[in-house]
Amino acid sequence: MALSPVWHFLLTFLISLSLLNESLLLCNADPTDGFTRLPLTGANFELQKPYNIPLAKRYSYVNGVHRMFVYSTDKPFKPRSPTDPRTEIRIKGYDYSSGIWQFEGSVFVPNGTSGTSIMQVHRSDGEKPATDLMLMIFNGDLKFYSGVVVESSFYNRWVRVNVIHDVDANKLTTFIDGVQKLEVDGKGPSDFYFKCGVYAQHDDSYYMESRWRDIKIYKKDG
Repeated sequence: MALSPVWHFLLTFLISLSLLNESLLLCNADPTDGFTRLPLTGANFELQKPYNIPLAKRYSYVNGVHRMFVYSTDKPFKPRSPTDPRTEIRIKGYDYSSGIWQFEGSVFVPNGTSGTSIMQVHRSDGEKPATDLMLMIFNGDLKFYSGVVVESSFYNRWVRVNVIHDVDANKLTTFIDGVQKLEVDGKGPSDFYFKCGVYAQHDDSYYMESRWRDIKIYKKDG
């Protein structure tokens, strides 16, 4: 039996409302949904800094905030290394080669910091390139390496950063304040780990700093 125009309108409206609610739920989903938070202690934070300078000269931890800074004239993190200056946290104890992993942290980058990586998904295979993902700051914009802008006007505000690495699918997804901003392919199998801080790249400012708090590591359930 054919529906009357009124009933047809009501049925169409209810279906549309249901689809809208489902869409809103998806939009409001948190990137950590379905993940298990893993325990972190101080033993999981390995600090890398210019080899000839005491750690306290380039790093502090006060009121839950890791402050890391470096100068473009600083030495690398070990003698005879060809790398540029860095002060970074290397997450230890959660290296991975399969599954779905996630890094989360809130970051503050002060005005003037430029030409530096502030977060990495690093490879352990010793091959080049050494990373599958770098989030870099250039003149106030957060970029994927030095190309695609992930988030503009990044200076002088706390920003929540989530990076999901689906190793088996070879995908890396970046969220800024809970909103997906980037999805890229990885560079193939390896052992991986997360890093954050400052690591000079190119066209770097004389002084580079990032502050991190609420650093968390997650793994996908199942």
